[in-house]
Amino acid sequence: MKRVSFAVFGGPDVLRLEDAEEPHAGPGQIRVAVRAAGVNPVDWRIREGQFQNERRTVHRPIELPAGIGQDASGVVDEVGAGVEGVETGDRVFGRGSNTYAEFAVLGAWARMPEGLTFEEAAGYPSVVETALRVIREAGVRSGQTLLVSGASGGVGSAVLQIARDRGITVIGTAGAANQDYLRGLGALATTYGEGWVERVRQLGRVDAALDLAGSGVIRELVELTGDPQKVISIADLDAPEFGARYSGVSGDKAAALAEAAGLISRGKLRIPVEKAYPLAEAAAAHADSQAGHTRGRRVIVV
Repeated sequence: MKRVSFAVFGGPDVLRLEDAEEPHAGPGQIRVAVRAAGVNPVDWRIREGQFQNERRTVHRPIELPAGIGQDASGVVDEVGAGVEGVETGDRVFGRGSNTYAEFAVLGAWARMPEGLTFEEAAGYPSVVETALRVIREAGVRSGQTLLVSGASGGVGSAVLQIARDRGITVIGTAGAANQDYLRGLGALATTYGEGWVERVRQLGRVDAALDLAGSGVIRELVELTGDPQKVISIADLDAPEFGARYSGVSGDKAAALAEAAGLISRGKLRIPVEKAYPLAEAAAAHADSQAGHTRGRRVIVV
């Protein structure tokens, strides 16, 4: 099969499309013929070697050469021992490893909701699990206000919609071009840049804050909440230096996927695909993802 891999840590140009042996489903796993793979910031952070530093809050050593990618949608073509409720030919989306490939093994999955394309489905697994996790860790509840820094990307799009469904008010920061997008998802929107802290204050009191972009705003988020433990980052590995929490450990993937499928089916969650790339252009997908300003998701089509 064809897969994307890298033999050294570095920029997008280290990614290569290569021939590789097909993986097979082990106990409790399924294999899918991949139709699309989600592009997540963690993918390029891994490619750059950001988690190799033993002094970091998150240390995930990997052996090179390595494949890349953790989200996928596709058609089940192999079912591992002990797996029930899914058959070959089923259309699923889920979490696994080395998903930028023609075949990938998933450890958590759910059936694709009706009306969802493979490209759309590939954009949900990690971002919805992350959104559900950080909302829970932030401890916000109905009637409170959550500040989301970097709100227009995939995780932000999910956070805004899930929070709205739970009665939580969201203040979202994003670039000028994405202000209407945030408002369309129910957020009180404002731009980042000079004076953004005061603009947030004018929109209301902040009970908790999420840093989704890693743009060096932890100190300001702590100031706005008044409590560093009310600040969660998924993008700044140095957040603990300010007393804030870094959230990089996945929760219950299967439960998150099931909840995502339910939200999508009820019309409560929709994350648009901003751009799709062929497998051979994974490097371009990473470069665009790192440039930021994404509205929704980027995916790789196999």
